Amino acid sequence: MPSMKSVKTIYSAPALEKGLDVIELLARQPGGLTKSQIARELKRTVSEIFRMLLCLESRGFIAQIAEERYSLTLKLFKLVQEHPPTERLVADALPIMSRLSHESLQSCHLGVLETDRVVILAQVNAPTSIGFYVKPGSTVDLMEAASGYVILAHMDDVLRARSIAVWSRESGKRPSRDLSAHLLRIRNAGYEKRASYLVKGVMNISFPILDDRSCPVGALTVPYIEYNRSSKDAARVTKMLRKAAADITAAIGGKLRG
Repeated sequence: MPSMKSVKTIYSAPALEKGLDVIELLARQPGGLTKSQIARELKRTVSEIFRMLLCLESRGFIAQIAEERYSLTLKLFKLVQEHPPTERLVADALPIMSRLSHESLQSCHLGVLETDRVVILAQVNAPTSIGFYVKPGSTVDLMEAASGYVILAHMDDVLRARSIAVWSRESGKRPSRDLSAHLLRIRNAGYEKRASYLVKGVMNISFPILDDRSCPVGALTVPYIEYNRSSKDAARVTKMLRKAAADITAAIGGKLRG
């Protein structure tokens, strides 16, 4: 049987390796790099790197940002969401979401981040004659969704910076001046609770769903509506939602932050 070294030699794919080198390098650089910087870091010629950058850009894996610097897009993240683990996330979450909705008398939904927007993967209606819900498959601007802020707040610094940069590029807007302080408050509290950005009379309460590295894969949100004479007040629903998010995290093999 040939050694691993000989197999690597026989089956080497230089072009693929160069492309992966570029992706791995940019993954560590939230501010992006120029062609010259990439070439220098990878010990390649600028002409080699230029051809690779054109290919990666045309396929949507990278994009040019300010001053002709290249940065990763969130396409890799999107591909991960299309992988069967996303189906497992929904399958594991739905029974827990149904229990939460039944006990809290509120609707709830599960959202994940896709480039500059939050996509609603699953939704469970409240077991009441009236309620508020969002349609599965619908999208909301990252900066107009409690779940978007919760996901950002629990990301590591590199991925958070990249996500915000993509949002700025796609929306043509700048993040608010108090964004860092807002995200820090959410991270310290472990969740977001505030009036809906889009609908009056709705209080969004949102907790992160975490993977085995305690990184956010999504957020579970209750668009809380206050009913007259209801014993399920916001504090009680928040407690229920915290447990449901923790149960989903555990079901997918995730790990809560210490």
